[in-house]
Amino acid sequence: MSIVQFNFPTTIRFGAGAVSELPAYLKNNQLKKPLIATDPTIAGLNFFKEIVAGLTANGVQATVFFDIHKNPVKSDVYKGTDVYDAANCDCIIGIGGGAAIDVARAILLRINHREDLFKYDDLIGGDVYVTNEVPPFITIPTTAGTGSEVGRSAIISDDETHQKKILFSPKLLAKIVFADPLLTMDLPPFITAATGMDALTHNMEAFIAKNYHPICDGIALEGIRLIATSIEDAVKNPTIESRSNMLLASMMGAIAFQKGLGVVHSLAHPLSSLLDTHHGLANAVNLPYGMQFNIEGFEEKFVRMAKALGIKNETGQGVVDYLFDLNDRLGIPKKLSGIGVKPEHLDTLADLAFADFAHPNNPKPVSRENFKLLYETAL
Repeated sequence: MSIVQFNFPTTIRFGAGAVSELPAYLKNNQLKKPLIATDPTIAGLNFFKEIVAGLTANGVQATVFFDIHKNPVKSDVYKGTDVYDAANCDCIIGIGGGAAIDVARAILLRINHREDLFKYDDLIGGDVYVTNEVPPFITIPTTAGTGSEVGRSAIISDDETHQKKILFSPKLLAKIVFADPLLTMDLPPFITAATGMDALTHNMEAFIAKNYHPICDGIALEGIRLIATSIEDAVKNPTIESRSNMLLASMMGAIAFQKGLGVVHSLAHPLSSLLDTHHGLANAVNLPYGMQFNIEGFEEKFVRMAKALGIKNETGQGVVDYLFDLNDRLGIPKKLSGIGVKPEHLDTLADLAFADFAHPNNPKPVSRENFKLLYETAL
C-alpha cells in the first residue's frame, strides 16, 4: 500500500515503509539530538537498530533509553529525564507499545515541569499545572493495542503503592506519528493477540461509556468492525492488510476512549500493577465478564456492537459468547487462574479495582462487592 496522511488532530503518516520518513522529518525541523525511549525487547530488535542506523547516517545523533518496566513506574520517567539532560537532547521519539510511549510522553512532560511527577496527575486536577512548553514529540507504534501514539495521556504507576496515575494534557500529543504496519509483522502471535484484544477492549468500553460523544461512538464501532475482520488473520497468518487494519483500529480505540473506559479496565489495571500481568492480556481475560455485567439496561448498545462484530446472535449474550470464543481461538485463557491469579489475591485486587480511575465512566455503577464477585466469577 502507499503511504497516506491524515490528521486527528495529530499528523499521521500511515502505510508500509512510513518509518523511513523519520530522518528527513527530523532534518527538516532542525532536530539533531533525539532521545529515543523504547523498551528492552525492542531495543534489541533488528528493525530498531536499522532505525537508529538510518538516523546516524543522516547526521542525527540519537540517544537510546530503554531502562523501563513492563508496567511503567515513576522512577523510569526520572531516569529517562536524566538521560535526556545528560545528552542535551532536543526532542523525544517514543518507539514501541503502550509502556514505551507512556514513558516517552511522561519524560516529555517532565523536561520543563520539574516538580513531583504526580503533582500533574489528572485525577486530582493536576493538568492545570501543565503550563510550560514541551519538546517536539514523535511516536512510532510497534504494536496494535494501546493506540498511545495518538493519545495525550500517560499512565504511570507509583513505585511503592502500585497505584496508577494519569498524566494528561493536549500539550502531550505527538507532533507526528509514523504508523508503519511493517513494524508489527514480526510480533509473536500471543503478543499480537493480547494487544489486539486490548484494542478491542478500548473500542467496546468507549462505545458503552456513559459520557455523551457520538463522534467517538462512530469511531469505536468502526474500530470494532476492523478488529473482528482482521484479528485472527493478524495472529495466525499476518498480512499487510490485516496488520494495517489492526493498527488503524488500535488508533481508533485510543481516539474513542477520550469518551471514557469502564469496568474492564478497572479489573485489568490491578492485575498489571500487583502481578505485573501484560495489560492487553489482563483486558482480554476480563473483557467477557465485564461486558456481561453491563448488558442489563444497555441492550441496544450491545445490539449495535453485535452488528459491528458481524455475529448472527445480535444480543448482549451473543456478544459475550463471541468474546469467550474469540479468546479461545486466539489462545487466551478463559479464566484468571490461567494467568496466575490466586484466591488470596482477590481482596487486594478488589480494593485496587474500586480505587481505579476507569470505572466511574462505566455505564452503570460498580461497587467494591461487584468487583470482588467479578474476580471470583472469572477466577
